[in-house]
Amino acid sequence: MKNSVIFGLVIGVLSLIWLFIMRQTGYHLTDSEVNPIEYVSILIPLIGLFFGVKNFRDGELKGNMGFLEALIQSFKILLVGGVLAVFAGIVFINWGGAGSNDTTFQSFSGRIFGALLVGVIEAFAVSLLLTTRSNRVD
Repeated sequence: MKNSVIFGLVIGVLSLIWLFIMRQTGYHLTDSEVNPIEYVSILIPLIGLFFGVKNFRDGELKGNMGFLEALIQSFKILLVGGVLAVFAGIVFINWGGAGSNDTTFQSFSGRIFGALLVGVIEAFAVSLLLTTRSNRVD
């Protein structure tokens, strides 16, 4: 579980940093438009998942990991990272500064749902990529 918390924290902290980078560069998270630079944020969970599952495979499982083990580890990492990212997003929206034209909670929740879908797809991809043991059913 320690591995999940560490790499989940990495995803959450990088997500918070990304929110502030977006604001500082002048991209405000308005309700209806998505800026192309926002698609770079897809790399945050991908990097966290890849290195988290790889660390779990190489460290705790001695390089021998099945697909289901990788998928469960990916979901643990996403759970910790997602909770932290949602909390950071709520703090960012509520205390982002008076007069900022950043997003409302309703539009932010739509983005979080999209991030959930992307995270699940990336979890399957990383699990397939890092699986080393085949569990064949004959």
